[in-house]
Amino acid sequence: MSVRAEFDAWAADGRDRGMEERHWHTAKHALARMPVEPGDTILDLGCGSGYAGRALRETQDAGRVYGLDGSPEMVRNARSYTDDPDVAYVVGDFDALPFADGSIDHVWSMEAFYYAADPHHTLEEVRRVLRPGGTFYCAVNYYEENVHSHAWQERIDVEMTRWSGDEYREAFRDAGLSVAGQDNIPDREVEIPSAEAFPTDDWDSREAMVERYRTYGTLLTVGVAP
Repeated sequence: MSVRAEFDAWAADGRDRGMEERHWHTAKHALARMPVEPGDTILDLGCGSGYAGRALRETQDAGRVYGLDGSPEMVRNARSYTDDPDVAYVVGDFDALPFADGSIDHVWSMEAFYYAADPHHTLEEVRRVLRPGGTFYCAVNYYEENVHSHAWQERIDVEMTRWSGDEYREAFRDAGLSVAGQDNIPDREVEIPSAEAFPTDDWDSREAMVERYRTYGTLLTVGVAP
């Protein structure tokens, strides 16, 4: 199944809002770190419901915000969630970003980058559209060290890229982005039941659930354009 078909179905079922609720636990901490200045132009890559761009407009006075997604239905939903004239949503391909060279101050992506058909080329595209000194904040929960995420590929028909932290850093550098930092942002808001409640439908032990949310959490890699 294509990315478009998969996520059109998700949007039609209202799962875009569910994604937003789950991702916000760690996304808000990463977004707060972005060095956004008033008037900066932001690209939200794989925007889903578009929550990240709207948050940057509301909390950091970002200027023009573009949300790009491969799913027309996701884009349709995102447009319906705001009437802000400085927020725009477009249907687009990660491998051919519809923006001029050096036209974007900061790129954000949460739980979307690993759906890129050619992630190395996507990074080259991110590098191309970023202005000198611009940043790419790439946040993922599906990555090699997070062993609890490995089964996710079995639940979706779209091919996913599972890189380690080292592979993210290497790929960023290969694309011409300096790596300014990389760390794990724990999810401290998901409620973890007492040990007596385990096993559950999703978890064999409380220790595994604690590790997934409190230790691994979200892997954030930050690249900077020269």
